[in-house]
Amino acid sequence: MAPSVSEYYAGKTIFLTGATGFMGKVLVEKILRSCPDVKRLYMLMRSKKGQSSKERLNTFTNCPVFDALKKNSPDQIKKLHVIPGDILVHELGITIEDKETLQREVQVVFHCAACVRFDMFIRDAVHLNTVGTKRVLELTMGMKQLEVFLHVSTAYCRCEVEILEEKLYPAKHKPRHVMDCIEWMDDELLEYLQPKLIQPQPNTYAYTKSLTEDLVSQHVGKFPIVIARPSIVTAAYKEPIPGWVDNMNGPTGLMIGAGKGVIRTMHCNDSYQADVVPVDMVVNACILLAYNAALEKPKDLQICNICLSGANPITWGEALDIGRYHVTEFPFSVCLWYPGGSPKTSLLQHQIALFLTHILPAYLVDLLLYLVGKKPFMIKLQKRINYGLDVLQYYTTKEWHFKNENYLELRKKILNKDNETFYTDLSSINWNEYIRDYIKGAREYCVKEDPSTLPQARRLNRQLYYVDKFAQGILYSLLAYFVYICINFIISI
Repeated sequence: MAPSVSEYYAGKTIFLTGATGFMGKVLVEKILRSCPDVKRLYMLMRSKKGQSSKERLNTFTNCPVFDALKKNSPDQIKKLHVIPGDILVHELGITIEDKETLQREVQVVFHCAACVRFDMFIRDAVHLNTVGTKRVLELTMGMKQLEVFLHVSTAYCRCEVEILEEKLYPAKHKPRHVMDCIEWMDDELLEYLQPKLIQPQPNTYAYTKSLTEDLVSQHVGKFPIVIARPSIVTAAYKEPIPGWVDNMNGPTGLMIGAGKGVIRTMHCNDSYQADVVPVDMVVNACILLAYNAALEKPKDLQICNICLSGANPITWGEALDIGRYHVTEFPFSVCLWYPGGSPKTSLLQHQIALFLTHILPAYLVDLLLYLVGKKPFMIKLQKRINYGLDVLQYYTTKEWHFKNENYLELRKKILNKDNETFYTDLSSINWNEYIRDYIKGAREYCVKEDPSTLPQARRLNRQLYYVDKFAQGILYSLLAYFVYICINFIISI
């Protein structure tokens, strides 16, 4: 009889890259809490000047996700060990002693480290995503007890594919050739070639993710390999804290920007489904994928699309409507304007709204700041926001289709008690409650606003509401007056 998930991980030593990232923190906490007999967890972390490994570990575990674990099972934290290193450095920049330790002890590798910026220059994106993975694989090749290697990719690795299946799509170029090119080409030449190189991918993120999957596949047969492809990873559903999120990437940044009244329009088809997966469900899936591969020892590459795929559908429009409702319950303490605006299916409507609600107000605010002797900042801020919207709107104006049979099979391969602990059933999510917790979590953990500030924030929100209505009244009155003048002028001709 197959062991339970926690029984499998008992006595195991794990090596993890990307531990300090959003997903990495949740993965570390989940393994320590739900697999209490795990032996040791090594984490590759960049060295910081003036900080010892112990100090770096203390900084890492000061994150709120570890609060309950430190309170209830403090000894588990002792199983964490920092390996000073960097995926951007030759041989990961680790010492000979650390390399020997890892290759002697590790049975499971979770490779989560990656660049999540869509607009990164191709040289930097290849170094982080592809060359970095090559270095991790080279280390992994020498691990004498290795049972499974799990690589975290993305469901948006091949954006041109109409339906993404759970299979490998060979990269447009050979990974080795691209890695060689970025070493000898200068920035000017690379910048010129970048659009042609990445085509038909929309950005270097998708291009290098596809390239890296191809690179990982070349090690099939040497040890069991799993590629996990999550779609848009969002705040925690239940664990370690409902609504916990620590970065402003993707929907989180849009939600905070809209909640602060900074973002009032975006190009988005609100009838399209949003394929989002809470970070704790992604982490649970990764733990189960590694568990299954280690037991089954597949000779072929295993790929799993960790995606909603219509199991519990929610459209962008529905998500925005729920968000508008709950942001009045958990408003932000510092707002530029009352939360409002709407998505625009038409690019022309979006551009008009962008000018009227983003660009024009930014120039007016900066003019006022200049007149009172303050430093202008709104135009620069809006340029950054608009650039971010341009990058993200590629994903909100197209409907995505992912096959996820391997993801759905995970629940059938484990015991009932493991399904409760390592839950992956996306149909169980109540979107209204989830988005409520998401906004609350973003307010508390991203923007760092204490819950005690809510009464004051709600008063400000009410005041901004009346100011917004007053401003709308003036605007509509001016428009009506302008129309009246125009009509009178036409009649008088």
